[in-house]
Amino acid sequence: MAARRPASIWPWLGIAVAVVLLDQLTKTLIVRSFQLGDLRTITPFFDLVRAHNTGAAFSFLAGATGWQRWFFIGLGAVAAVFIVWLLSRHGGQRLFCWALALILGGAVGNVVDRILHGHVVDFLQFHWGGAYFPSFNVADSAITVGAGLLILDELLRIRKAR
Repeated sequence: MAARRPASIWPWLGIAVAVVLLDQLTKTLIVRSFQLGDLRTITPFFDLVRAHNTGAAFSFLAGATGWQRWFFIGLGAVAAVFIVWLLSRHGGQRLFCWALALILGGAVGNVVDRILHGHVVDFLQFHWGGAYFPSFNVADSAITVGAGLLILDELLRIRKAR
């Protein structure tokens, strides 16, 4: 009996690259069309806005003295290497790899921003009744969807094990 070959990593890396490209394209369009702080109302609950985030999610460490840029670049690079390693070992687990590919693309998209600009460009802003959710971008969305898929994958794995 022949040994089973592991599934290819390339489709998953392709998904990650597509996320990075879409993320960088949308950020480039915002940077070219908006000044920092500019806002365009799209619906009563959604605006396009140009915001810069030197921190992480929800502006964590945004007020630090600048060291956080290099910390988040390093963290993103380490996470990317680890995710590529996971993809190479589990390429046949479709839901798990979709999650990892989305997270990888989002992480790399935000690392590119930190390298090029020293901050992450955010532009999607939702609000309701005077309460505003922090602005975010395509990379952040991919990371969030990927994290949700990881949770779903684990729940399905636990359910299957019962």
